Amino acid sequence: MDYQVLLYYKYTTIKDPEAFANEHFALCQSLNLKGRILVAEEGINGTLSGLTEDTEKYMEWMQADERFKDTYFKVDKEEAHVFRKLFVRPRGELVALNLEDDVDPLKTTGKYLEPKEFREALLDEETVVIDARNDYEYDLGHFRGAVRPDIRNFRELPQWIKDNKEKFMDKKVVTYCTGGIRCEKFSGWLLKEGFKDVSQLHGGIAVYGKDPEVRGELWDGKMYVFDDRISVEINHVDKKIIGKDWFDGTPCERYINCANPYCNKQILASEENEAKHLGGCSEECSNHPDNRYVKKNQMNTKAV
Repeated sequence: MDYQVLLYYKYTTIKDPEAFANEHFALCQSLNLKGRILVAEEGINGTLSGLTEDTEKYMEWMQADERFKDTYFKVDKEEAHVFRKLFVRPRGELVALNLEDDVDPLKTTGKYLEPKEFREALLDEETVVIDARNDYEYDLGHFRGAVRPDIRNFRELPQWIKDNKEKFMDKKVVTYCTGGIRCEKFSGWLLKEGFKDVSQLHGGIAVYGKDPEVRGELWDGKMYVFDDRISVEINHVDKKIIGKDWFDGTPCERYINCANPYCNKQILASEENEAKHLGGCSEECSNHPDNRYVKKNQMNTKAV
């Protein structure tokens, strides 16, 4: 495998995010990297793919900068790019919680748990484990016994917690997310809301799956990722498929976007069911005049 995928973030001060984003885009472009990087006054959050030698040069450049010298990169080996383009964008915040009183993870965040400690928390009946990701990420894969917040976007999580606060307020709370960045703010927000015992999986699911001791144990399904791979394996001990096909409920780990561009809902569907329903999540979407599946396959038929 000649390529690597990097997943990383660093909370630090970047005084001029727009200027930094422009300079950083030029750097990544010179190294033939593709992916998405968000830059804010509070730091950087990125995921990139490129040839191994190019990604190594990028990590060296980052760690030579005092602001990013201890950035932790999660690295996956791949056969090709997992992104089609490169985006480096300035943003108001790295993860959108849209809080009136923002949380600074450098000052307030939950206690870090390493993979072995997190596995122990999963087995503790007195601990509540909250998935800090979106519902479609959870539905593809999650830790056994983890709470599934009914949210489509991360910014909806604080209100969901407030609506269900009585269920968790007096418990030990542990949270997790893909690479750790969402939990940095979310766990800090929980502490500011009055939760007393709050911890987070250090480095996220991505680190847990690579730990040589836990080897992804107690994780079911696959981990959703925001690139062309869509999902990656985590459990190397006793894998289980928990995803269910949108149409017939059979085990499925294949995500597609609804072929109606005005819907674009992400659903789990087999190739057979995708073809049967013309890529649509409903009869209306299957028969939509702008159906992408129909256009791509140059079809004239309509869904039955």
